[in-house]
Amino acid sequence: MAHPDVLIVDDDEPTRVGLAALLRAAGIEGETASDGAEALEKFEAHDFRVVLLDNRLPGIDGLEVLARCVAKPSPPKVIVMTGVDVTGTALSALRGQAYDFLTKPIEPQRLVETVRRSLSTPGDAPGIEVVSARPEWIELLVPCTREAVDRIQSFLQQIGCDLPDDLRASVGLAFRELLLNGIEWGGRLDPAQRVRVACLRARRMLLYRIADPGQGFTFAGLSHAAAGHPSDVLAHVAVREAQGLRPGGFGLVLIRAIADELIYNERQNEVVFVKYLDEPPGPAA
Repeated sequence: MAHPDVLIVDDDEPTRVGLAALLRAAGIEGETASDGAEALEKFEAHDFRVVLLDNRLPGIDGLEVLARCVAKPSPPKVIVMTGVDVTGTALSALRGQAYDFLTKPIEPQRLVETVRRSLSTPGDAPGIEVVSARPEWIELLVPCTREAVDRIQSFLQQIGCDLPDDLRASVGLAFRELLLNGIEWGGRLDPAQRVRVACLRARRMLLYRIADPGQGFTFAGLSHAAAGHPSDVLAHVAVREAQGLRPGGFGLVLIRAIADELIYNERQNEVVFVKYLDEPPGPAA
C-alpha cells in the first residue's frame, strides 16, 4: 500500500480521528501525529505532500513546525488550522508561507476541497511573496493562477472576521472578481507574471489596491463583459459564446454595485476599491 500523502497534526485526539475519517470518506488517506515532535519524526521518515497543522501544539508549536516544513528541500503544502487568535494566526501563517488556512470548527466540505486543491497543485508552483503582513496593511505579490486566488481569500477572510458577515461576504466577492480580472486578463494566467495586491484596513474603511502586469484596457473594448454594454447588459453573452469564453461577464457590474468608490489609473491596469465602514466624512465646515 502506498504511504499516505497527508499528515494530520493535532494534539486533540477526537479532532485527529475526525479529520482523518472525513478525508478517508473522500478517498484521501492520512496519517496522524499528536504533537510537533512526532510530526517532525514522521517528516524525517516520509515526504508528505500535504500537512494539516494545528497552530497550538505542546512542546514544538505549529508555527515552528511550519518553519521546518518550509525549509525542507521539497516542502509539503501546509494548511494551518486554529480556533483561537484567528487574525494573528492567519497573519503568522501567511508570513510563514503556509499554503492555506482553516478555522475551527472546520467545515467538512471546505476541508476536503482545500486538501484536494493542495494535492492537485504542482510542487513547483510559484509561491505568494509577502511584502507586508500587518492587520492594517497586507501586501502580496501573487502569481497569475486561479489557484492562488482561493489561497489568498482563505487568509483575507480571517483578517476581517470582526466585520458583519454580509459585509465580509460582499467585499470578499468584489475582491475575488477584481483579482481574477487582473490574473486572467492582465496576467494572461501566466504563473511567471505577478499581480501586486494591497489590502488596507483603516478605522473607517477597507481599501483594496490591485495592479496587474497587463497593458490595461478600455471599457469600450469590453465586448465580452456586461460593463461594455451599458444599454444592454445581456449583449455580452453572445460575444462570450462566440469566443468560447466561460459563462460570466457580470463581474464589473457586480463590483460597482458593492463598492463605495472604484478608481482606475490612466492605463486601467491598476484599480482601487473602497468600502466605507460607516458614513464617509463630509467636507470641513
